Amino acid sequence: MPKRTRQKEAILRVLKSTTSHPTADWIYSDVRKEIPNISLGTVYRNLKLLWQSGEISEMDFSGTFSRFDGNPDNHYHFRCERCGRVFDVDEPVNKETDDRVAQKTGFKIFYHRLEFRGLCRECQESREVRTK
Repeated sequence: MPKRTRQKEAILRVLKSTTSHPTADWIYSDVRKEIPNISLGTVYRNLKLLWQSGEISEMDFSGTFSRFDGNPDNHYHFRCERCGRVFDVDEPVNKETDDRVAQKTGFKIFYHRLEFRGLCRECQESREVRTK
């Protein structure tokens, strides 16, 4: 069992308290409120350890900055093309897709990730205001 440090607990607490899927820099800024002398390197190391232990998930779609999720269970996401925010999608993961692809390819599928893209409600509303 990996050692539980004050830094790791603070990082996990920050991730579990938000649904915003923050970057490491955002997490670092928030954790510094509690632990002012924490380094960005410590945040990155602990995020890696938390990910390796299955306590958090990391999203690294499309080569952008990685974002972290306090919910390690496989679930779908929506990314706004304008503001870049990431939202959880409350939709059950379709495990039949894994089975179908495994059968067609012979691959051993553990899981799949799905990310929807478009405009969030706020960006849609601001776009409507500008076009009127």
